[in-house]
Amino acid sequence: MIVTEKLFEIEDQTEKLVQAILASESFETYKVNRQTMYSSKDVQAKQKAFLEAKDSFERIEAYGNHAPDFRTKQRAVRKAKRALDLSEEVAEFRFSETQIQTVLDLIGMAVAKTISDDIKVDAGNPFFEKGKHSGCGGSCHAS
Repeated sequence: MIVTEKLFEIEDQTEKLVQAILASESFETYKVNRQTMYSSKDVQAKQKAFLEAKDSFERIEAYGNHAPDFRTKQRAVRKAKRALDLSEEVAEFRFSETQIQTVLDLIGMAVAKTISDDIKVDAGNPFFEKGKHSGCGGSCHAS
């Protein structure tokens, strides 16, 4: 790549975009929710319970149904994960995390579309349809 004034302009615009994202309400909400989640004693206790159940299950997982308490330990992992996921702090954090990811996906799609409609963009969100193309290279998908 040849370094030109255009490259420096792109860097400057990128920095402005990053600063705008960091100053956004969505990012501020994300930071607050992240801090709330990581400082919550309830979340820490549920996370510890989940990790202990997961570790206990992983020790016998390779033996499958032949291991004693296989189903009991498997169910304990699922219950602990569900308790963690349903925690209000975790749910709020995940929601704000998804909002930030959506903003980043939209920016990536806008940049790609500006360059060419043929650029493949993996938005990571199954609800994005435009701008997301399959990588199969064939004509097996209806357009």
